[in-house]
Formats: sequence, structure tokens, C-alpha cells
Amino acid sequence: MRFFSLTLLTFWSILSLFILKSLWFSPNMTVFASGNETDHSALLKFKESISSDPTKILFSWNTSTHFCNWHGVTCNSMLQRVTELNLQGYNLKGFISPHIGNLSHMTNFNIGDNNFHGEIPQELGQLSKLEYLSVGNNSFLVGKFPSNLTACTHLKILYLNGNNLTGEIPVEIVSLQKLQKLFLFKNNLSGRIPSFMGNISSLIHLSIGYNNFKGDIPQEICRLKSLTFLSLKSNILTGPLPSCLYNMSSLTRISVAINQLNGSLPSNMFHTLSNLQTLHIAFNQFSGSIPSSITNASILSTIGMAHNNLFGQVPSLGKQIHLQYLVLSTNNLGDNSPNDLEFLKSLTNCSELQMLSLSYNNFGGRLPNSLGNLTTQLSKLYLGGNHISGGIPATCGNLINLILFTMEQNLLDGVIPTTFEKLQKLQVLDLRGNKLSSLGTFIGNLSRLFYLDVAENMLAGSIPPSLGSCQDLQHLDLSQNNLTGTIPLEVFNLSYLADAFSLSQNLLTGNIPEEVGNLKNLNSLYLFENRLSGHIPETIGECIMLEQLYLHGNSLQGSIPSSLASLRGLQSLDLSQNLLSGPIPRVLQIISSLQYFNVSFNMLDGEVPTKGIFSNASGIIVTGNSKLCGGISKLHLPLCPVKATKQAKHHSLRLIAIIVSAVASLLILLVILTIYWMRKRSNKPSLDSTTTDQLTKVSYQSLYNGTNGFSTSNLIGSGSFSSVYKGTLEQEDKIVAIKVLNLKKKGADKSFIVECNALKNIRHRNLVPTLTCCSSIDYKGEEFKALIFEYMTNGSLEQWIHPETPSAGHTRTLSLHQRLNIITDVASALHYLHHECEQLIIHCDIKPSNVLLNDSMVAHVGDFGIARLLSTFDHTTSGQTSTNGIKGTIGYAPPEYGARYEVSTYGDVYSFGILILEMLTGRRPTDEMFKDGQNLRNFVAVSYPNNLLQILDRRIISEYEATTMEGKCCNVNPEAEKCVVSLFRIGLACSVESPKERMNLVDVIRELNQITKVSLLVS
Repeated sequence: MRFFSLTLLTFWSILSLFILKSLWFSPNMTVFASGNETDHSALLKFKESISSDPTKILFSWNTSTHFCNWHGVTCNSMLQRVTELNLQGYNLKGFISPHIGNLSHMTNFNIGDNNFHGEIPQELGQLSKLEYLSVGNNSFLVGKFPSNLTACTHLKILYLNGNNLTGEIPVEIVSLQKLQKLFLFKNNLSGRIPSFMGNISSLIHLSIGYNNFKGDIPQEICRLKSLTFLSLKSNILTGPLPSCLYNMSSLTRISVAINQLNGSLPSNMFHTLSNLQTLHIAFNQFSGSIPSSITNASILSTIGMAHNNLFGQVPSLGKQIHLQYLVLSTNNLGDNSPNDLEFLKSLTNCSELQMLSLSYNNFGGRLPNSLGNLTTQLSKLYLGGNHISGGIPATCGNLINLILFTMEQNLLDGVIPTTFEKLQKLQVLDLRGNKLSSLGTFIGNLSRLFYLDVAENMLAGSIPPSLGSCQDLQHLDLSQNNLTGTIPLEVFNLSYLADAFSLSQNLLTGNIPEEVGNLKNLNSLYLFENRLSGHIPETIGECIMLEQLYLHGNSLQGSIPSSLASLRGLQSLDLSQNLLSGPIPRVLQIISSLQYFNVSFNMLDGEVPTKGIFSNASGIIVTGNSKLCGGISKLHLPLCPVKATKQAKHHSLRLIAIIVSAVASLLILLVILTIYWMRKRSNKPSLDSTTTDQLTKVSYQSLYNGTNGFSTSNLIGSGSFSSVYKGTLEQEDKIVAIKVLNLKKKGADKSFIVECNALKNIRHRNLVPTLTCCSSIDYKGEEFKALIFEYMTNGSLEQWIHPETPSAGHTRTLSLHQRLNIITDVASALHYLHHECEQLIIHCDIKPSNVLLNDSMVAHVGDFGIARLLSTFDHTTSGQTSTNGIKGTIGYAPPEYGARYEVSTYGDVYSFGILILEMLTGRRPTDEMFKDGQNLRNFVAVSYPNNLLQILDRRIISEYEATTMEGKCCNVNPEAEKCVVSLFRIGLACSVESPKERMNLVDVIRELNQITKVSLLVS
């Protein structure tokens, strides 16, 4: 009986446990066990602390769903307790709720790359099971290092980087004996690097750069026997590197750049650093020679020792076969002896070398022919600022992937080798300050050349007209040479010149051509101290971007052109030491930016103005013009003579009589013209009849044959009114793009007329060239219309920034520099359409699919099917009001088009701004994440300027990361970061809601040119 009772009791116990377990783990239960309810409540409190959720990521956090299924939440399947909360990179704003400390089973907490503010709550120290914690890149988090975190004794990875933490590292951190990775970079931490850091024996990764740590690097760091990564970059550290550091064989990366460290590098430095891959000690005060023991570090890929006080010979680096970056610039290396560059021969073994920088040292001797035997992977070669003599080896032409070659300020002589013609990727060539005697006509074959500086040499002969073929040139400096002859007209067709154009201090003769007006993007024009004569052309006023204009020291004649007043951004104007006559144009007073004005030693006469720049005696020089008078008193010029009163009255009456006669004549002429116009109006030809007159035509049969009967295999794109085919023109055997109109679609015929009208008179390097058209009957007897364009081999921008698109056909990506070039190209095209055409053209549909790329990745704007020619409307307005619906594409069309449909140049600027933001983020403005009032611009605005890296297209970031850890960017090139911030700012400024507050295209292009200079020349 007793046995039966025990058996029955056991049965009921098991049954009760089974029932209890079933209730406990039922997914439909609304009442949770106590532990679960604690987690549920803690998550709700966390949600309450969020003030902004732009991506609506927390919408799933509601009572209709079990909290374990909420976005970012992971639970233990048995206990239903939160083990992971991951909300990284959603632009959340708010504070970190202290209730997070109640998630006692959590092992992974990641809210990095957001916009949290306030302090890190001490309650996080209650998470005793926490192994991974990331609150990095929340720049509004403040306060001291949260000492209670040291109670999380299971922590293995801790990200506190990119915040605004202050104070010192607390001693309690030594309790984290399982900590493997510690990221504290980019804060405001101060004090000394504590010696007790050496007691965290588990550390393998220590990154505390970009803070304010001072003093020596403690010897105790060397206790970290497992340390592989050490970054102390950009602090205020002093003293030598601890000698014990050289014995840490586990180290793969050392970065102590940008400090004030000193001392010599000992000869045995690399004896045990056999695993070292990256060494950054640049921008310090290290002295001595580069240790020959560096050969032991055979897997080094990066050696950065620039901006120190190193001297002596560079040892052989032939064993560093994985070397990619060797940067030794700005030291005292070499002895100005013939053997200084012997080590270059050893670099021929470095088959992965991409950048070699030896500039601004003490290297002498000649460049060895073996320089041309370096790997063809080499893209940047810096040799400037040394004592290198002799000629440039012809073998340099073998370095076919060079994009940058600088040898400025050396002792080179002879000519630039013709083998440079093979350097078809070359973008920067800087040879200024040498003794070169000839430039070479082949220079025009370097079609991608962006920056050319051969100033301060001994160049003789004339300027090669072939320079006009370098259509990408933005900086051209041939000053301080012995060039003769006239300035070839071809160089004035370099409409892309933006930074500087200098031919000063040569022996050039002839006039300044009228074509100077083509340089509409140019910032600085220097033609001073030559033998130029003739008048200053009025067309110079068309160079609307000019900030510096120096024409002094020539024999220029005639008057100062009043058109200079059009240069609203002009800062310096020097016309001194010429033969100019006449008065100083009073209209120059309106140039508010002008700070320096020099017209001394000419033959000017008349009254000097008194407003604008002329009110500042320190900013103007007018001496040496004996017939000038008036002006402000500080100029000490004689008073201008006053004519007699009677004579003045007589002159006034005579002037009035002339004016009255002229007005009467104009009224009569106006009546005659009005009658003539009214009679002719009824006979005015229709738009349709004259549209294609200026375009030569091809036959339907020719297009049919050239596209294999308009085969679908030739189809490369389609739109609302048309399909685009790849084909050939029989008579030219040339690949073209053929846009065939779908005339059955309502509005297609009008689209054809509009596009023909827009394209027939425009020519610009950044517009898709129109070759011909076809207006005929097809084989079915139906009307057929097509436009034929130059074929763009690299397709549309859409295919590059969204390579997942099925039509893309490739997975290639664009670098940041390529994206910058494309943005500049589109801006130049819009500036041309809005300001330089005879008819102002509004494109109305700027978007990636309408931007095409040629084989050199130069962008061309196309598809003018819905463009508007303002000359057909009212010239007195900025656009036209219509009721035909939204013009353009959803996401790119400006908000005002949806209201009153006011077509204007402001609308194109808005679309351009959205295009920039799309190119930088990799997100379409119609992305499904943009709902409930959110849009691409707001998505960017909430991250600007401090958190842009979290929304930047990851394909761009990967180029500029020095290292990647757990998917996080730790060390972004600061110049690249500045470039990104500037581009985002332009995109936001162009896409503001109010049309008239949008950024002016002139300012856009000026800033893009400045960004381009920095992005390309940064090493």
C-alpha cells in the first residue's frame, strides 16, 4: 500500500511538472513567468527612452508579438530570457535606459552607431553574463568611463569608441580578466596610459587612439603577451618606444603615428617582430636610421615612417614580398650620394607594391633604370623634394597603372620620355622645379590627366596644341619657363580647368584670345610677365568662377573691360605694368569679394571710384597713372576738374534733346515691329515642322539592319516613351545607342519633339552626344521616330551604384574618387544647361539611369524627353506653371512639382542633390525603408555630420579603412572623411525643401573642385 501511494505521488508530481512546463513555454500565453516579465518590462522601458526612431525599427515592439520575436531581440529558447539586443546603426535617438540592467541573462548588447545621448548607465554593471558590449559611435554619449562596467567580469569585447567620454581609464578595469578587445579610440580621454593596463593578460586588441593621453608609453604594456593589435595613434605621447615592445612576437600591427615620440629605432627592433604586418610610426620625432633588422619582418604589408627625423640609407626590402605601402617621405634619409637609391632594385621583388613615397628627403644620384621594373600594381609614386639628377628613365613607361607621379623640386634634366605615352591611367604629373627642357607633344595622349605642373623648368619652344586633348585637366601650370610663341587656342577649350591655369613668367607673345571665355570653371588665371599684347577680351567676363586674375607685366592695351564686373567671386585682380588706357570702370565697385586691385603703371585717366574695394586704400594700388584723379583721400590723388556751370547746363539741355529724339524714334520703330509681328504670327511654322531640321537623318532600314531587326538581344534599356537598342551605323561601322520612340504611347511624339529641340544646339563634354535621328515609316507602314546617340560602354550610373539590378550584368563598384568625378560631371552639365546655352534648358529628370558613363568613366547626362526650354515660355520667370501632373520621377522630383508644378532650374538642383545622397549611401530615394513621411534626405540629415560613416555605402568605406574589426571601421583616412562630409553637405544643401534656399550651381562646382584637389592629391 505504501509503495502504491509513493507511485501515485510520483505520477502526480510528474504530471504536474508536465502541465506546468506546458503552460510555462506556451507561445500564446500572455502572462509570463517572473523572469520573462522582468525582461519584457525592461525592453518596454528601453523603448520609452527612445525619442526618435527614423527607420521605424521599433514598430515590431508591440503587445501583439512575443518580445522574443521583436526586431533585434534574441532569447534563450528554453528560458525565454533575452540573451542578445542588437540595434546597431538605426539612427535611434534618446538615452540608454537604466532598466537594461534588468536583462540579467544578456550576453550581447549592441547599440553602436546611433545617436544616444547622456551618460552610460551604471546599471549595465549588473549584467554579470555580458560578453559583448558596443555603445560605440554615439557621439553624444558623455561622462567618464563607466566604472561599474568592470563588474561585468565575463566581458570579452568592449566598444566605447567614437563617443565623448572624458577623464582617465579607471583602475577597476583590471577586473575584466577575460577582456580580449578594447576599443576606446575617438573620445576625449586624458591622463597617462595607466600601467595597470598590463595586468589585463587576456587582451589581444588594444585601440585607444585619437584621445588626449600624455606622457610615456608604459613598459607594462609588454606584459600583454597575447597582444596582436596596438593602436595609440593621434595622442600627445612622448618619449621613446618601450624597448620591450620589440620582443612581442605576437604583434601584427603597431600604430603610434601622430604623437611626439622620439628616440632612435634600435638595430634589433625587428629581430622578434616576425609576425608584424603593419607599422605606423609617422608624424613623430624618431631619429636614427631604419634598422636593417627590418628584413626579419618578412610579412610586412605597410611601412609608414613619414614625417620623422630618420637619416641614413634605406636597407634592402627585397624580403618584404607582401609590401603594399612604403611611405618614408619628409625625413632626412639618404646622403645626397650616387648610391642613395640602390635599395630601389630590391623593391622589384615586392609584387604587391601599390604606393611608394620617398619625397622630401636627402636622396641624391640618378634614378636607376630598374625603377621601371617595379610591379605594374604601383599606382602612386612620390619622389619630389630630393636631389635626384639626370634624366627620367624611359623604363618608367612600364608602370602602366600609375595614376600619380611626382618628382617636383629635384635636379632632373633632359626631356620627359615619350614612353610616358603608355601611362594611360596617369592623372597627376608634377615635375615642377627641375631643369627639363621639353614637354613633348605626346602629352596630349594622356587623356585622363587631371593635374599637370611643369613650372620652374627650362622648357623651350611653343606650347604643344595637343594639350587641348587633355579634356580632364583641372590644374595646368607651365609658368617660369622659356616658352615662346602664341598661346594655342586649343588650351582654351579645356573647359574643365578649375583649379589654376598658369603660363606666367615665360616669353609668350600675341593676344589673349576671345576663347578665354570658355574657361567657365576656372578659379585662377595667371598670364603675368610675358610679352602679350592687344586688348583684354570682353569674354573674360564669362569666366564666372574666377577668383584670381593676374595679367600684369605685359603690353596689353585698350581699356579695362567692364565685363569684369560679372566675376562676382573675384578676390584679386592685377593689371599693373601694361599699356592700358581710359578710366577705371565704375561698375567694378559691385564686386563685393574683391580684396586686391592693382592697376599701377599704366596710362589710365579719369576719376577713381570710391565704393567697394575702392573705399579701402590698403587694397588698391593705382600709382604710376598720372591722369587719374579723385578717389578716397588716402590715395592722395589730385581732385578731378569741375566744368563751368553754363557749359554744364548747355550740355544737359543738349543731352535731353538727344534722349527725346531717341525715344521718339524707338516708339515709331516699336509700332512698325508690332504690326510686322502680328502679321507674321499667323504664318509661324509649327514646332513639329522644324524640330529635326538641324539633325541629319538616317534611314529606317539602316537602323533595322544595325540592330538585327531591333532584336531583344540588342535591347539595353527601356523607359516610359521609348526603348534603347545597341546597334551599328552601316555607313560608319560605329557602335551607337538607338532610342526608338513608342509612338503608341500618349505623349511619345511630343517627347521626341522636345528632345530634338533640346539637343540640336547643345554641345558639352558631359552631355550624351547626339549623332543623328530617324523620322520615317517602318516595314509595317507605321510612323517611326528614333534618336541615335554615342554609345556609352560603361552603361548607366544606376547599374554601378545598384549592381544588384538584374540589368547591371556586373558587380563592379565605384570608388569615392570616381563618385566625386561623376558628381562634378553632372554639376558641370547642369551648369551648362542652366547658364551657358542660348536657350535655358531644364532637364526635369536627373536620376542615375539618365547618367551614362563612357570608357573613361566620364559621366554624360542624357534623356531630354521631358526637358523644358525656357525660351518657349516666359523669360521673366524661373519656370512655368502647369497642371499636367508631377514632372520627373518620384523620389527625384522636387516637392514643389507636386503642388503647383513650377518647373524651374531649382527643380534640377533638387534632383541633383538627391542623386548625390543616393550615390553616397547606396540607397534609392524610393527604398522601402522610407515610409510614413521618411525620405532619403531626412535619413541623411539625422546622421550629419558626426555619424555619416554608419550610412555611407560600405563599398566606399572599405577603401579607406586602415583596419576592420568585427565589421567596424576603426581608422578612417581623415582626408577621405572630410571629403565625404563635404559631399553630404552639398547633397543636403541642394535638396532643401524651399527652392530658393537651394545651393547655387556656381558654388557647388567651386566646392567640388576644391574637394577633388584634396581627394586626389592626398597620399
